[in-house]
Amino acid sequence: MSGRLAVELAGLRLKNPLLAASGTFGYGVEYERLMDLSTLGGIVSKGLYLEPRDGCDVPRIVETPSGLLNAIGLQGVGVRAYVRDVLPRLERHDTAVVVNVCGDTVEEYAEVTRILEDAPRVDAIEINISCPNVKKGGMAFGGDPKMTHEVVAAVRRVTRRPVVPKLSPNVADIALFARVCEEAGASAVSCVNTLLGMVVDVEQRRPRLAFGTGGLSGPAIRPIAVRMAWQAARAVSVPVIGIGGIMCAEDALEFLIVGCRAVQVGTANFVDPGVYERINAGLLSYLDRHGLAGIGDVVGTLAYPGETK
Repeated sequence: MSGRLAVELAGLRLKNPLLAASGTFGYGVEYERLMDLSTLGGIVSKGLYLEPRDGCDVPRIVETPSGLLNAIGLQGVGVRAYVRDVLPRLERHDTAVVVNVCGDTVEEYAEVTRILEDAPRVDAIEINISCPNVKKGGMAFGGDPKMTHEVVAAVRRVTRRPVVPKLSPNVADIALFARVCEEAGASAVSCVNTLLGMVVDVEQRRPRLAFGTGGLSGPAIRPIAVRMAWQAARAVSVPVIGIGGIMCAEDALEFLIVGCRAVQVGTANFVDPGVYERINAGLLSYLDRHGLAGIGDVVGTLAYPGETK
């Protein structure tokens, strides 16, 4: 992979700006037979709680126009099984490993992180602040600035590794939450998680997902995600990782141009495991066409009305 695509992110050097997004790439090892994991800038694991979780009843996924609605329920093996069974298999792959941490309480987030702190091969912690706080009536941590600050600060206290909260788009002011995360000690922020949606079976007059509502991802949300990533990048000095409907190099470039240092690819994994090679090739082609030395020369170059680049 060309060094022209390398990026610095919260103390990590990634060979390229592409990471596989949490929840769409399993734990990484599931894709070993489909692609060379070492071509990735990084892998973000499925969300991990302290204990295994079964997740929601089926159906869990339904296609929507240019998108996907899911209510998986954060099914997972639990952090101890991940450390024991998955991390050793990732040792042979030259890519960054970012672990997505979940919790029903602030204490659980901290405990999961403590367990990971003693594990080898973990490069950064991504915090899923969209989890419900069971002590606060089920309200998502990421929907309240005070709870967001509390959980980010708790994780920051127990790890030396980069801490990257994953912002929820289901808020009125994404810039406010980005600033709260930075104040609490975040090393970077991921922007954004899925949007809350619903699909109805009109014949049965009931939701198509067993849970009722779900998270909307895919190209349908990209303009919203780009707008929110732009707002977050303007609000904080820490790096922003863009997420939302990236299917090709042009999609990734939108996020980079508005100020993101890296991007995560999610729903595209279900369509084409070769998407990373195509995007990287497209990024290099873009650099050549515009006479740019490296991908860092693209970051934050958005021209506003009346300006030229």
